[in-house]
Amino acid sequence: MRSMGNLLSLKFWLDMRPPQLLPMYEKIFIGAIVFFIIFSFITYFLGFKKKGLYSPVWRNLYSFSLTNFFIGLFLFFFNYELVPFLSSRFWFLLWVVMMLVWLFFVLRALTKIPEKRRKLEEEKEYKKYIP
Repeated sequence: MRSMGNLLSLKFWLDMRPPQLLPMYEKIFIGAIVFFIIFSFITYFLGFKKKGLYSPVWRNLYSFSLTNFFIGLFLFFFNYELVPFLSSRFWFLLWVVMMLVWLFFVLRALTKIPEKRRKLEEEKEYKKYIP
């Protein structure tokens, strides 16, 4: 079993011919892929079936989870087949950074919802007095 010191070395992340994932990590990776597809089904029904203030956030989360499901499938396939460049570990690191950036924008859209709710209430109050 490898030590955690490998995670901090450049050789581990930039190796163009890395070994296959250990069985325990393969199961964790498959679990993450299954989580993304289940989460995409849930967010599909919450974002596209129901119209409301939160539906754009649910749509963003749907595209996030579906995209990460397919990226995870590709990464798992390339790692399983030991494709030299496409199974490199830096793709995993790039994938995690992309997910964090995407979630930042989803959370930013989520923080704008109270402002949208306030504007809708003001508009509703204003339209109450217009014939």
